[in-house]
Amino acid sequence: MTAAVVTTAAESTTSLVQSVDWLAIAPPVIVATVALGVLVADLFISERHKPLLGYASIAGLVAALAFLVPLRAGDRSTFCVTGPNDACSYTADHFALVIQALVLGGALLTALLSLDDTRKLPAGEYWFLLLSSAAGAALLPAARDLATLVVALEVASLPAFALVGIKRGDRRSSEAALKFFLSSVVATAVMLLGVSFVYATTGTMYLTEIAARLDDVPGQFDTLAKAGVVLTLVGFAFKTAAAPFHFWVPDTYVGAPLPIAAYLSVVGKAVGFSGLILVTVIAFPSYADVWGPAVAVLAALTMTIGNVAALRQSATRARSAVRLLAWSSVAQAGYLLVPIAAAAYSSDEQIGSTVAYALMYAVVNLGAFAVAALVARTHPGNRISDYRGLYATRPLAALAMGFFLLCLAGLPPGIIGLFAKVTVFSAAVDAGLGWLAVVMAINVVIALYYYLQWTATLFRAPEATEDSTEAPAEPGLRAPAPLTTALVLTTVVGIVLSGAPQLVLRFAAVNLF
Repeated sequence: MTAAVVTTAAESTTSLVQSVDWLAIAPPVIVATVALGVLVADLFISERHKPLLGYASIAGLVAALAFLVPLRAGDRSTFCVTGPNDACSYTADHFALVIQALVLGGALLTALLSLDDTRKLPAGEYWFLLLSSAAGAALLPAARDLATLVVALEVASLPAFALVGIKRGDRRSSEAALKFFLSSVVATAVMLLGVSFVYATTGTMYLTEIAARLDDVPGQFDTLAKAGVVLTLVGFAFKTAAAPFHFWVPDTYVGAPLPIAAYLSVVGKAVGFSGLILVTVIAFPSYADVWGPAVAVLAALTMTIGNVAALRQSATRARSAVRLLAWSSVAQAGYLLVPIAAAAYSSDEQIGSTVAYALMYAVVNLGAFAVAALVARTHPGNRISDYRGLYATRPLAALAMGFFLLCLAGLPPGIIGLFAKVTVFSAAVDAGLGWLAVVMAINVVIALYYYLQWTATLFRAPEATEDSTEAPAEPGLRAPAPLTTALVLTTVVGIVLSGAPQLVLRFAAVNLF
């Protein structure tokens, strides 16, 4: 009798002994290990050999990407507890693998853009911070408990603050980093308060268990649970640059080194959207009636504010090209939010539309920043007017930039941009969000104006200015090989995706979890 009772009690007790699947966690672990190695190596190598740190960082990112291949089945989990309710803290499913590929690929292209710029920056600190942020960003989409999710989010964010302000003696860079830091800290505090409310309501940190327990919340805890859901969403809304939490974006992009602005526009956004998808679709499906309308309103507000602000950019204002790309990224965030809102009203498969759109956006936006980095070599002011006549001096770069802008606008020959927008639009219609589809259609038309205006500028005859303080573009000035490589990679991938859009759009038709 006693033995039977002991056996039953033992079987009902959750085991805290966790096994580790090293292959499953290899991508973020490799990046984190290389980051530490680069930081230590920086102490011992001479200034002349500092560029080797950049190549080591690129090699680490390539290795991390290679380790995604044996995980492609998407069926591995680790850091699991066994018991009545099995749960894991890390899951390498198809959603995690696709976002990890996006994050690590974005970090790799950022590293290529940075190789020439780091000659003016502290190399060891720069590469350590970039890789540390990339490691956190790669960890986040695989996180399946709130603790891991918050830690991964902060590991991805904290190095980014330092990267924005890494240009020593640059007041604009320091101000941008301070604004980014203060606003992010406030958003994180609000999110942690929401997480604590959710934990107080459910008594668990695992996302799947939270979903199960929120299905049957006692009446006295319902208000607390709803407050926790809303406050948690606020933190991730900031990371995605959703309005009204977008105010840090333009000044941060302008003040940061150009490769870091590109990194934040793609990898930083992927981090925010991954976290938002995980908490809404996996943890909070029971409260879809709370977060669904909220995300839909955020999407409409974000795309409208981003596009209207982009329209107001003056072509002759210093750094207007980067500022326009910043406001464009805010508008694109609005489009990315649409399928998440749609998931509250229909199936989880709508999330695939956000993933497909994010992959398209990552490629073409990084390509646009690569061209911006090329133009900045001869025109440090990086005004939109500096792109006038680019086709006459750098025809291939002008054609590539025109292609990227048309992809962002959703016009041929940027077929992948067009199809991605149609996929997002269809997600809204299928979910019964007709009003949101109308708002998106209006915003797409608004965005055509500034994208086409910039595209036309590339092919206009150069205009000589007597009062210009900058040297004109030199046709014979060769771009650094890493920058050229990044530009060629993004162009080739963009063309391939336009020729075979099903490579990306297939994610919109499957359940990634």
